[in-house]
Amino acid sequence: MNHQRPINLNLGSLKFPPMAIVSILHRISGIGLFLLLPMMLYILNLSLTSAASFEHLHLLMTTCVWYKLVILAFTSALIYHLFAGVRHLLMDMGLGETLVAARRSSFVVIGLSVVGTLLFGAYLWSLV
Repeated sequence: MNHQRPINLNLGSLKFPPMAIVSILHRISGIGLFLLLPMMLYILNLSLTSAASFEHLHLLMTTCVWYKLVILAFTSALIYHLFAGVRHLLMDMGLGETLVAARRSSFVVIGLSVVGTLLFGAYLWSLV
């Protein structure tokens, strides 16, 4: 028996490959979508119930930055989850299963998600 093995594995000291990071973030974005869905449904309800509730939502969006941040967080999780999900579906079909292709597609997913989130954030802050 090897007595020099570490007793506790320090996960902070490990260097994860980009494929593992994309997979972990895909799960985290799914949890984020689940947790933010009630707030998004509330915002959708406010926007569709009546003209007065829409005006109330507009007032909330202009005075309270938290509503914009919730919408931005939900949308960024949705964008990331969509791109990572498409990547996983393509890999399930046999495309991009090599190590080089998987690494490249991981960087593409992260890059497209960052660009999509920045574009949506700029659009959201320019609206109100």
